[in-house]
Amino acid sequence: MSSRPDLKVEDEVSFIRFFRALPASSSETIRIFERGDYYTAHGDDANFIAKTAYKSTSVVKQLGKADNSLASVTMTPTVYRNFLREALFKLGIRIEIWATTSRMNWKMVKQASPGNLQDVEEDLGEQHNAAPIILAVKISAKASEARNVGVSFADATVRELGVSEFLDNDLYSNFESLLIQLGVKECLVQTDGQKKDVELAKLRSIADNCGVAISERPAADFGTKDIEQDLTRLLRDERSAGTLPQTDLKLAMGSAASLIKYLGLLSDPSNFGQYQLFQHDLSQYMKLDAAALRALNLMPGPRDGAKTMSLFGLLNHCKTAVGGRLLAQWLKQPLMNRDDIQRRHQLVEAFVMDTELRQTMQEEHLRSIPDLYRLAKRFQRKQATLEDVVRAYQVAIRIPGFIGSFEGVIDEQYRDPLDAEYTSKLIEYSNSMIKLQEMVETTVDLDAMDRHEFIIKPEFDESLRIIRKRLDKLRREMDAEHRRVGDDLDQDVDKKLFLENHRVHGWCFRLTRTEAGCIRNKSKYQECSTQKNGVYFTTSAMQNLRRENDQLSENYNRTQSGLVSEVVGVAASYCPVFEKLAAVLSHLDVIVSFAHVSVHAPTSYVRPTLHLRGEGDVVLKEARHPCMEMQDDVQFITNDVSLVRGSSEFLIITGPNMGGKSTYIRQIGVIALMAQIGCFVPCAEAELTLFDSILARVGASDSQLKGVSTFMAEMLETANILKSATSESLIIIDELGRGTSTYDGFGLAWAISEHIVKEIKCFAMFATHFHELTALIEEYPQVQNLHVVAHIGETGARDRREVTLLYKVEEGVCDQSFGIHVAELVRFPTKVVNMAKRKADELEDFSTKHEANTIKHSKQDVEEGSALLKAMLVQWKQETEGKGMSKKDQVQKMRDLVKSNAGLLDNPFFQSIKAL
Repeated sequence: MSSRPDLKVEDEVSFIRFFRALPASSSETIRIFERGDYYTAHGDDANFIAKTAYKSTSVVKQLGKADNSLASVTMTPTVYRNFLREALFKLGIRIEIWATTSRMNWKMVKQASPGNLQDVEEDLGEQHNAAPIILAVKISAKASEARNVGVSFADATVRELGVSEFLDNDLYSNFESLLIQLGVKECLVQTDGQKKDVELAKLRSIADNCGVAISERPAADFGTKDIEQDLTRLLRDERSAGTLPQTDLKLAMGSAASLIKYLGLLSDPSNFGQYQLFQHDLSQYMKLDAAALRALNLMPGPRDGAKTMSLFGLLNHCKTAVGGRLLAQWLKQPLMNRDDIQRRHQLVEAFVMDTELRQTMQEEHLRSIPDLYRLAKRFQRKQATLEDVVRAYQVAIRIPGFIGSFEGVIDEQYRDPLDAEYTSKLIEYSNSMIKLQEMVETTVDLDAMDRHEFIIKPEFDESLRIIRKRLDKLRREMDAEHRRVGDDLDQDVDKKLFLENHRVHGWCFRLTRTEAGCIRNKSKYQECSTQKNGVYFTTSAMQNLRRENDQLSENYNRTQSGLVSEVVGVAASYCPVFEKLAAVLSHLDVIVSFAHVSVHAPTSYVRPTLHLRGEGDVVLKEARHPCMEMQDDVQFITNDVSLVRGSSEFLIITGPNMGGKSTYIRQIGVIALMAQIGCFVPCAEAELTLFDSILARVGASDSQLKGVSTFMAEMLETANILKSATSESLIIIDELGRGTSTYDGFGLAWAISEHIVKEIKCFAMFATHFHELTALIEEYPQVQNLHVVAHIGETGARDRREVTLLYKVEEGVCDQSFGIHVAELVRFPTKVVNMAKRKADELEDFSTKHEANTIKHSKQDVEEGSALLKAMLVQWKQETEGKGMSKKDQVQKMRDLVKSNAGLLDNPFFQSIKAL
């Protein structure tokens, strides 16, 4: 960390007074003060940055006198940029940047939040793949009706404004799916100061569960009085916004008004006439809930080590920033239209079959493409320089290379799809940019690019020609001084002594650190700085040449500024072409990445056969989990999967701990999703139907950290599944009922399974340790029992069995979990293991005796008792819900209803339940 220059005492006092007079910021907002070539933070923010960026509080210094001191920390530009990325992308907090134009005249000059990066895009660079999607939501909810939800969302990078309005259930399942589909980073909701609005509390809870930052806005911001006028100014469409069908969505328009105000779109004239409005159809993509996102490991998590731990990391061999962002979007928006999916599969197959085409695209063409969306935005915001013009030119001259590679494809089977998706569009855009190419070649000195200089050709102006001549003469003198110093120090000027234009020291020399001793104690060499790559130093002669060079370069830039503005202005007119080109190249990048992964997997992926929605079965041969098989030291055991309508719609998987149950059911979900985003799948053969949603109930994740118990988290996720699932869904349940008593847990697991089989009738998989659940097969032919195989071998030791997990899934039931065996594997103390075995034997004996005494009831008694009990519970819910009754009163109400229900009391099945 660079040392902070000392502020004058009066400045310190004035700044401390100013800082403490500022309105208190929220705990999720950090204020940073820009001070020229470094940044500072103060108070609690200083301590937060010290712990986050430096991992130490020793960097915190006290500003001012002891009795009125202010904790402070400084950041170099590099530390500041790194902290900015972590704060916005990982921690989801907001940033305010303050600057001063005169003494103590501080004002906020930039604001940033996870969904609004406009002010800090230059500071962030191009290292982030996630699109900054921000969404505003407005609801109309009445207790007796379905919730009406209106949303508006924006991606300021590509200048798109989307709207949607839909009905939702009381758990807001569709809203959760939308947050996942869009990859929302920040959500705007109406302010609820007293936190009494139950519906808004649900929205906040869902957004938080999806990892979305929440910003509260005043209700007035959601007003629609000026929305048509505002949209007319922002949209590219020249018609009045009032004529657009989207403006009839009143709730969505209220959300759009809030979004426009929050992003400050109307305060920046460069936004006028640049945005595109579209209506998002929730049903065109597969729905995913937050639990499915975690269960399938779609996106990298904070604790993921290897890149291949997530599906995004595994599939992301994209060479461009726009490709990486599109891949993240596709993973959350699996397609529902079979024709669209098959078009993607056909393109992937073309690159799988043509190795030369695939490698050429990745290694020669795509890797040299910059972030065209952000480049276009620099032009639109009038922040572009001559360097940006040159980058656009470099893209233009590379497009014919793409076209040539595609035209070299011989196989007609693939040539037509490639031509329709890529070649014809690239030819059109290349022709559009011929004039740009000619202008740059005529006006810009492309030879100077080798020296990292971006200048207008000197031939355009006599003054420029004279200055250029003097600059060239100076460069020759610098080269001569370089050689002279090399001879004097006996250092090779090509390998050890370098002449460089340093961003701080200007033109100077650099020696490798191992050779730097030769300038020590020599007064004619002045050391500038020591860095990782070597020691920078200069001479008196070089200093004079540098000063003259700087002055001439400044004159050159001043003289060429008018011409530069004209060139940049002309290049800016090509922004629509840049954006269209970005869309085509990002699509190409993702498809090529899919092909790369399909070919380079330990065993190649295959193209799946797809049935229409609601038709066909899921039959996978030698299926594998794509992420699991990529882990070091893992030899993956393949398994077949058969989900057949009428005979194996509901799979119950039992087996030992660590046997592979979870991996088996999750890999089916991952394979289904991969197929519907257009990728090949890790199987020997694959036949799939199209799913409208993947719904999961897996581990309780971090629910406890949010004040939600394990069992409550299970029930919330399961309720969401039961309310959202259709006959075309895929349900994945990995354990259920573990957070409560065994009897309650089993009862819930049975009831939920029965509801899925009888009412929802979709494909589902349930991994469980409730072996009794396998009895469902006796009542429902569409249930199939599977188990994970374990080999049990006797060892020489008394009463000791050796259990070998085979990770193979076969038909049938496994009635043991081998939990004690797992304890032995992780070296539990022998005394504890022996006691566990003894207790297990005692419980088994007790259970056997208890079962012997259990009265078997007729099917009629069970059905009648269940119906009476259900009716009584419905009545109890109606008479207690929303009445403000205490738990004690609710229990008493239950007892009263039971006593007054003679039919229930006489039922033998209910009597046996009551006895428990």
